[in-house]
Amino acid sequence: MPAHLYHLIAFLVSAVVVLWMTPVVKTLGLKSGRVDCPDERKIHKRPMVRLGGISIFVGTLTAMLILWFLGGFGELPTAQQDGIWGVVIGGIGFFAIGLADDLFNLSPFVRLGMEVAAAIGAWSLGVRIDFLSVPFDGLVHLGWFSLPITVLWLVGMANAINWIDGLDGLAAGVSGIAAGVMLVVALFMDRPAAALIAAALAGGLLGFLRYNFNPAQIFMGDGGSHFIGFTLAGIGAIGLVKTTAVTAVLLPYLILAVPILDMSAVILSRLSHGKSPFLADNRHLHHRLLNAGIPQRLTVLFIYALTLWVGSLALAFSGIPSGAAYAVGATMLLGYASLQVWRTTQKARSES
Repeated sequence: MPAHLYHLIAFLVSAVVVLWMTPVVKTLGLKSGRVDCPDERKIHKRPMVRLGGISIFVGTLTAMLILWFLGGFGELPTAQQDGIWGVVIGGIGFFAIGLADDLFNLSPFVRLGMEVAAAIGAWSLGVRIDFLSVPFDGLVHLGWFSLPITVLWLVGMANAINWIDGLDGLAAGVSGIAAGVMLVVALFMDRPAAALIAAALAGGLLGFLRYNFNPAQIFMGDGGSHFIGFTLAGIGAIGLVKTTAVTAVLLPYLILAVPILDMSAVILSRLSHGKSPFLADNRHLHHRLLNAGIPQRLTVLFIYALTLWVGSLALAFSGIPSGAAYAVGATMLLGYASLQVWRTTQKARSES
């Protein structure tokens, strides 16, 4: 079987499983009362089932298992197979932590400690960042500093995706775009193992958007956001940063720049106001756009365009043929979305 066909199978299987399973999860969630109730910080106006991440997790894992039975992993270099299992097992751990938070409302410090432990376990299984790009000094081999840097990356991304999950379809769409870009870049860089996971995750997220885009029928919850964030970070660690090219090492941070910068800005803002970085508030980009009078759908679509734009820059920097053309197209799309946001804000100001 052609190697690239396995990636198509992973995408389709995950999407189909999620499309079928999400309504089942919603029904079970309603019957069990596992819902997210509205409050002054949240956007939704009625109780919503917040266990949709179960379907994304099961869809992605099912796709990976089917590929294993079909012999898809046997087509990969042995060293890359180890990375796949590290991301899969680590993803299970992060999903379990997020699901436990959904069900039992863990304290931030307990959850963080569990995330660090799971990240250390993933590092021991080969999910590692071995190099960092230092300005004017090229690549630096981290040695044992690989452990804290990798833990920071894995835990940080799990929480970054969790933090942007504040509007219908926002986290799923941003993550789906990032997974799709990682799939293309990983295939181009001959990292088929990372591409397999990216394909399965992208398919699951596309299927979930059928039920999660505004007006949402279900939320992914912390189980979903933790699994997605860790998996995206893991794909970057076992794929894009395993090469010794300076541009390749920078690619995952560029692809995931939107959630990374949003989380960083929120943490700095909270600290500058003397507040705990773990204290939830309305300082995220999507909150600021909503407060400026931008409708929820336009807010989400604008952030999609922003994510696609930074992803297109990653395609261009990776040397993919026509990557520069993709970047030009994405820039035009972002410009159009920005114009719609500007017009909406001007209209809101004139009416106030």
